[in-house]
Amino acid sequence: MQFRQQALARLQSPEELDLPVRFARPQGWLVLSVTVVVMAAASVWAVTGSVASTVSAPAVLTHGEGSYILQSPAAGQVTAVLAKEGEQLPAGSPVLKVRTADGDTVVRTVAAGRITALAATIGQIVSTGANVAAVEKVAEADQPLYATVYVPAENAASVPADAAVDLTVQTVPSQRYGVLHGRVKSVDRSAQSAQRIAAFLGDSQLGEQFTREGRPVAVLVRLDRSSATRSGYAWSSADGPPYALTSMTMATASIRLADQRPLDWLLP
Repeated sequence: MQFRQQALARLQSPEELDLPVRFARPQGWLVLSVTVVVMAAASVWAVTGSVASTVSAPAVLTHGEGSYILQSPAAGQVTAVLAKEGEQLPAGSPVLKVRTADGDTVVRTVAAGRITALAATIGQIVSTGANVAAVEKVAEADQPLYATVYVPAENAASVPADAAVDLTVQTVPSQRYGVLHGRVKSVDRSAQSAQRIAAFLGDSQLGEQFTREGRPVAVLVRLDRSSATRSGYAWSSADGPPYALTSMTMATASIRLADQRPLDWLLP
């Protein structure tokens, strides 16, 4: 009852017209102004700005034509190993000698290259088609290296030509010498199978490793050259490592994808 009487008394009293009108304080105007400026800047950025993103993927330093796996053409026992790992050989060079029921058979290189791995030893029994060596297709030892990056297939369409690439090389301490710089040369738009990767790299284990989470796409990266470094390539540090790089070295690549407009991912 008391509350009802107070409400009736308030309705019967005249309006408080003589009270001064309160305007916003200077602090309030400042907050409002900052809010308007920020919203305007955000609107302009959403229309004209861009968002840079990167994708990280495994990579291998190789020469441009890759490698191949040398196989024994006949079954028998290895009686001689005629080549050494790291040796540069022309096409048709002898690598192994295999004794068969019909006499000795010499296993020769198919194309000129460098022996990167020998899988056969003297006395070993090999079958027809057995893998006996991996040969990197390189005519000259001083041919430039490339990086073959195996990017997830869902990111391949976003990799632009000539995109900047940073490579953390497995054999180079990045804290001391930094990362290796390069640019995308080409993107193979077809997904790579484990067998195709193994045939290019000459390593079946890498084929299985790179396809463990699905078939990737191969991106060929041209390494930036530099006459000021010992390796002959450009690094984020001034000098880079004090030694040369070798093929079949593992790395992790960070590729800058095509810039996207904010509205492309802000809007549903």
